[in-house]
Amino acid sequence: MAEFQIYESVYKSEMLGDITVASDGKNIVGLWLSGQKYFEATIEGTTKSGDELPVIKKTKKWLDSYFAGENPPISDLPLAPNGSAFRKRVWKKLCAIAYGQTRTYGDIAAELAREDGKTRMSAQAVGGAVGHNPISIIIPCHRVVGANGNLTGYAGGIDKKIYLLKHEGAYTQNMFAPKTGTAL
Repeated sequence: MAEFQIYESVYKSEMLGDITVASDGKNIVGLWLSGQKYFEATIEGTTKSGDELPVIKKTKKWLDSYFAGENPPISDLPLAPNGSAFRKRVWKKLCAIAYGQTRTYGDIAAELAREDGKTRMSAQAVGGAVGHNPISIIIPCHRVVGANGNLTGYAGGIDKKIYLLKHEGAYTQNMFAPKTGTAL
């Protein structure tokens, strides 16, 4: 990871608590829920206040719109998540999942395998990329579920994943939270 000046600001969400927004000055490089697994794992060095930075103000307005029940386009924000080429491919797939919809890790793995001319790809590898998404909510990793509706795999916590899916109008009646696992 390269070390750049990173600017941070906190967005206050009634339902999810504090959300940290991070920028390199032009792009959003991180958005994490308080206590999230891998919090700020993709940035190095010290951070400065970014409260007055235009890109952070724009991101907070995007979040206002999102939490007001609107479906703001992801493309409205300049995103620059730090990760491997594989992870970036997976994150791009997440951005294509519509509001209120879900996909499985296996679905995404099969699509990537087809694109690469392979017969299969590991759903676990896709799960690792989804779990390390540094721009939660905006890059909608919460819209990815396990086989048969298992709600595993949200670094911010299963309760927050359920909230986000319901907030977006996703059909959650057949989904279930795992009894054990690393994402709880």
